[in-house]
Amino acid sequence: MKKTVLLLPGDGIGPEIVDEAEKVLEWLHRYCGVELVLERGLIGGAAYDATGTPLPDETLTLARRADAILLGAVGGPKWEPLDYAVRPERGLLGIRKQLDLYCNLRPAKVFPQLVDASTLKPDIVSGIDIMVVRELTADIYFGEPRGVTVLADGRQRGVNTLTYTSDEIERVARSAFEVARRRRRQVCSVDKANVLEATELWRNVVTQIQQQHYPDIQLSHMYVDNAAMQLIRAPKQFDVILTTNMFGDILSDEASMLTGSIGMLPSASLGQHHALYEPIHGSAPDIAGRGLANPLATILSVAMMFRYSLDRPDIADRIERAVNRVLDQGLRTADIAQAGLHKIGTVAMGDAVVAELE
Repeated sequence: MKKTVLLLPGDGIGPEIVDEAEKVLEWLHRYCGVELVLERGLIGGAAYDATGTPLPDETLTLARRADAILLGAVGGPKWEPLDYAVRPERGLLGIRKQLDLYCNLRPAKVFPQLVDASTLKPDIVSGIDIMVVRELTADIYFGEPRGVTVLADGRQRGVNTLTYTSDEIERVARSAFEVARRRRRQVCSVDKANVLEATELWRNVVTQIQQQHYPDIQLSHMYVDNAAMQLIRAPKQFDVILTTNMFGDILSDEASMLTGSIGMLPSASLGQHHALYEPIHGSAPDIAGRGLANPLATILSVAMMFRYSLDRPDIADRIERAVNRVLDQGLRTADIAQAGLHKIGTVAMGDAVVAELE
């Protein structure tokens, strides 16, 4: 049965890394009997330049009928002067909201070949395998009221609203507990319940769900400031971290740097009916078009796509093994380069992964 994958390259290095992931998809289609239909759409700054909006209706139509979506990156200095409502990032937030992609999975796993690439001591980072489960369609990024207003005395006032409903918390909590059942059966829920009422609700709902439906999962709670410190002090204590949209945005990037490079980590944004996969890094406009970007996070996002959306965990394993073998060969892009190893560019890294798939 044919599966449709929508490619949304976006901005900056997005087109370069998606091109390399497309090579992998095309090879799998040609040689592994995976029937794929690849489509392309516009999002972010590229979409704004072409259509005047960062999320065109045509892109949403393609996204709703696709079996899975692969996104590169959005944003860049070129579009920063635009009104907030049409900046590239609104395209990314918009597609998450429109497709109700409420559960974001962000693994932070240290490849043994890259232990020395981390800024932390090898004994601290060796063996790290964390899954951050981040709520993705509520919180301060979407809450109302929001915006900047001018007060009567001429001062300006900025407002963003942190809001959660119990059902929004419940569904992402269930997702985290289900993920934990396939791992080490430990969930650490991160909040700021001591000062934020919305996250006190978060803690109460998560606790209730665990007690009623997942007594086999060990649940702990941690304030976000302590969690940020513990990720650096003793990261291997964590299995699954469940947290809010804003806290997850920050903590998952912190966790990514334990692994040596943000360029190595994929993500999955899952909803009831749709799924979007993307590297967790940004558009890196400073290196865009120079052939320096690391495509491995995007290629590993394809592996997650086969695991969570396309029902081919065997293909996911095959992609991940290919990436491991490339690293075993000492091939490195600039972000993970170490002395004495072979530094290569974006295209060469993509070619190396395809060669290992064979």
